[in-house]
Amino acid sequence: MPVYRDEALVLRAQKLGEADRIVTLLTREHGKVRAVGKGVRRTSSRVGARLEPFMFVDAQLYAGRTLDVVTQVETVGPYASEIARDYALYTAGTAMLETADRLTEEGEPAVQQFWLLAGALRALAEHHHAAGLVLDSYLLRALSVAGWAPSFTDCARCGEPGPHTAFSVATGGAVCPRCRPPGSTAPAPETFTLLASLLAGDWAIADASSPRHRSEASGLVAAYSQFHLERRLRSLRLVEREPERTEPAEPTHPDRLTETTFL
Repeated sequence: MPVYRDEALVLRAQKLGEADRIVTLLTREHGKVRAVGKGVRRTSSRVGARLEPFMFVDAQLYAGRTLDVVTQVETVGPYASEIARDYALYTAGTAMLETADRLTEEGEPAVQQFWLLAGALRALAEHHHAAGLVLDSYLLRALSVAGWAPSFTDCARCGEPGPHTAFSVATGGAVCPRCRPPGSTAPAPETFTLLASLLAGDWAIADASSPRHRSEASGLVAAYSQFHLERRLRSLRLVEREPERTEPAEPTHPDRLTETTFL
């Protein structure tokens, strides 16, 4: 049967039988893949810990009729242990994995989504920024890649240059007074600035934001994400939104410059 090798991020894992596990992988070249890891739940398994959610791996698989089979796994980014030991990191990371699962299809390459998620998980594991900021930035960018890019300056409906004072989830972001539909919200100007910086990756502005504006931005990002995904993200309600301050960590994996930067 055809054998292939690809870099992958582990999105989900579920038990199968007494010793096996079904894993959902977001691969760089083959899109989303569901595969069986045979015997990985045995204590003697050398690869079981590498097939846990949040792990970045280099995997060899062979194609099956319904599920592929993992035959070899090497660690690229051991993010799971660091993320899983911190509740804020874990809940933010889980929301990212759920979003990536929703935005990708089996067998359809999604290279931009792959590198975006890889960069976000790395930023979480290495404590580059507050977990909530990384999550909100990831959600905005992932939706933009999927075709639902929000506008936080010009009017999302008519394109009139901003800044504007109203935000409409259904319209696609900021709206001018003429296009403002009923039910629009009026975020603080600083919240609009924060949202724009998260979308653009301007971390100097994002890290300097206040807890009040972070909270308001998070609510808008959650509403925008769930509206366009057309389903509630179950993990979002568990996300810890306590503000945190972290010192930038030294970047690792300098050879992987194709990851979307969250540094």
